[in-house]
Amino acid sequence: MVQKKKAAIYCRVSTDDQSCERQRNDLHAFAQRAGYDVIAVFEEKASGARPERIERTKVLRLAQARKIDAVLVTELTRWGRSTVDLLNTLHDLNVQGVSMIAQAGNQFDLDTAQGKMIAGVLSVLAAFERDLISERTRSGLAAARARGKKLGRQPGQNPSDKYSKLVLTHVADGRTYRWISHKMQISKSTVSAIVKRNSNKVGDSATKLV
Repeated sequence: MVQKKKAAIYCRVSTDDQSCERQRNDLHAFAQRAGYDVIAVFEEKASGARPERIERTKVLRLAQARKIDAVLVTELTRWGRSTVDLLNTLHDLNVQGVSMIAQAGNQFDLDTAQGKMIAGVLSVLAAFERDLISERTRSGLAAARARGKKLGRQPGQNPSDKYSKLVLTHVADGRTYRWISHKMQISKSTVSAIVKRNSNKVGDSATKLV
């Protein structure tokens, strides 16, 4: 008897009021038709551009542990945050011998001729996307300079100054350093440094270290 290939299902919706139920049901049915043994289902509630994808990271860890042969998604937009991100993660999966299978019928196995062709197209799109971002950045900087805006860190300015206002607001609200660090995606040492520099503004809250 031929052993079924093992797969992980990954579903994502953009907002809390949406449900992954339809994606999950569709992918279970697809896996059954395609002969995959689903060993895990991961559901994420996050916008397409959001960098934190906790559940997707778990899928990648399963791939790294060689516990799955494929990742099943309804469509590639559920998985990738951008063309660059999609291409990078496809390569990461391919290194582990794991294919990305979209329900629409696209299979991204970079060891096949089709997969290599798709990777080539994605590489071109990724380069185009990076060029567009770079061009927009340069245009934005030029426009800012034309308005007389000073760019970059000014002399004497601390790199963490841009976080100060929000950090101090959270501290004043009684939030812990750990909570602030996780919420703002900055280190606890940065939070501590901001509070120490502004200890007069937060009073007794400056001693809240947990």
